Amino acid sequence: MNYTGPKVKLSRKLGINLTVKAKKYSSKKPNPPGQHGAAKKRAKLSDYGRQLLEKQRLRLQYNVSEKQMGNYYKKATRMQGNTAENLVLLLETRLDAVVYRAGFARSIYAARQFVKHGHFLVNGRRLDVPSYQVKTSDVIQLREKSRNIEAFQESIRNSAPPAYIEVSKADFSAKLLYPPKREEIPVQCEVSLVVEYYSR
Repeated sequence: MNYTGPKVKLSRKLGINLTVKAKKYSSKKPNPPGQHGAAKKRAKLSDYGRQLLEKQRLRLQYNVSEKQMGNYYKKATRMQGNTAENLVLLLETRLDAVVYRAGFARSIYAARQFVKHGHFLVNGRRLDVPSYQVKTSDVIQLREKSRNIEAFQESIRNSAPPAYIEVSKADFSAKLLYPPKREEIPVQCEVSLVVEYYSR
């Protein structure tokens, strides 16, 4: 099941910023949540604890369920090349992730909701499946009826897409130019530990 609880609290627990709001509050409350969060230091984790934490960090940065995450790992192991890089690539080329990176949404959670509500076209066809794997040269475009919505107007004005995504603000479209390498993907996680977690 996808996470639907408070994002700021979760961000403080994981030690990363999952939303814009979480980034705003992290400077004021960098400690873990809870009554004694400010008083206690983060406990030293075991090897398994570190692997579990990194798995949670990666999973929640893409807002995927435990089952989906396990399936992505299995798919990554069947692909040629490095499993850790393959895993991040599969997650990064999800439709909701591309919508988020392109700047159409302020968080991955909002991107998922926008996709499920049918606001986007992929190669001219309306698609409401957040897990759709975007291919190189696929064109993702905001539906014409949705372009006057203030949330999209504000997000696209402030968008700063990575090098592997080309965005046209004039027609609210984005294109995946090439499969990104791990170092280009702005995800905070030691992916090698995630692979260790699943390969136990």
